[in-house]
Amino acid sequence: MTSRRQVLRLIGGSAAALAAIGAGGAAFVATREPVAAQRPWSDAARGGFGEPRLEALAWAILAPNPHNRQPWLFALAGDDTIMVHCDLARRLPQTDPFDRQIVIGFGCMLELLRMAAAEQGHYAHIELFPEGEPQPRLDGRAIAHVRLEAGGQADPLFAHASSRRSNKEVFDTRRPVSAQVLSDLVGHAAPLLRTEVMADPEGIAALRALTWRAMETELTTADALNESIELMRIGRAEIEANPDGIALSGAAMELMNRAGLVTRASLSDPRSPAFGQTLTLYESLTYSAMAHIALVSPGNTRAEQIRAGRDWLRLNLAATASGLGLHPLSQALQEFPEMAAHYEEAHARLAPDGGTVQMLGRVGYGPQTAPTPRWPLETRIVSV
Repeated sequence: MTSRRQVLRLIGGSAAALAAIGAGGAAFVATREPVAAQRPWSDAARGGFGEPRLEALAWAILAPNPHNRQPWLFALAGDDTIMVHCDLARRLPQTDPFDRQIVIGFGCMLELLRMAAAEQGHYAHIELFPEGEPQPRLDGRAIAHVRLEAGGQADPLFAHASSRRSNKEVFDTRRPVSAQVLSDLVGHAAPLLRTEVMADPEGIAALRALTWRAMETELTTADALNESIELMRIGRAEIEANPDGIALSGAAMELMNRAGLVTRASLSDPRSPAFGQTLTLYESLTYSAMAHIALVSPGNTRAEQIRAGRDWLRLNLAATASGLGLHPLSQALQEFPEMAAHYEEAHARLAPDGGTVQMLGRVGYGPQTAPTPRWPLETRIVSV
């Protein structure tokens, strides 16, 4: 849903927010950040977990994933093995009916795990779907078995892991992204799948319009919208209690929530001003794209979905290194019925010769953003 920066625009800026809460405004603002929910980021950088697998996993849980569901569960076996499973309650059955996007999130996590292990001098041997690829949805079978061995080559992109973000702000449309910067970005990421870059004015315009229409479809499809609404965490207390899903934080957000302007009910009601403003804000967001990047696989196996996630994580890190924002806009790739026309158009534009478009995102220069909340590592580790 809307970000904190966008909500400030809704109410006329932080000055209005402070005026609304009077003399104690500064103290109120200072205590609205979900500090505990963001602590896993500093914990990973600080280290000191005392065990190579835990050191690597502390980074792995910071990987991007759909709706910030953080669906991974880890079981430690012996003294070198991690068994990776999906928490089936954390899937997105309305917008991701075949769990394709969830699997891509696991690919992001496994690539960051691999890089973090290598940074410590360990090679992560990753065996994908050791009990077979679950279809058409994920089940109780393992996503991967990971065994750490001596070795591993440090990856330069890992230096940007602590500052990596999925930038969900409006990009600067006065600042184009040069073809050379985009070429360098893809080259540094060294993707496993075919990468399509749309940087010409006609291509950008077409994908701006497509991604907006797809976003509008998701927001106006009741089941899809309600899936997001149920995952909203409004204000510090809710975010700290459940540091997953869609975090709406900050003093302005909490004030609007208390005033009844931004609530789950208002954001799910097409007649409400908040709903209308959300549409307007998302339209401005999609139309601020200064280029688009897509990942295309030959087929649509689970292993290819994992590769898409590995590629996306690397592209995200390379974008961070270049000072660029990268934001996934994969609504047009979702497989629920109301999205079918947009899905067909996305594939006609980005994979005209066949294949599956696994990821689509916008690129541009945007403001720095805060780290996304995360569950502490210990909550993601389960017994064998």
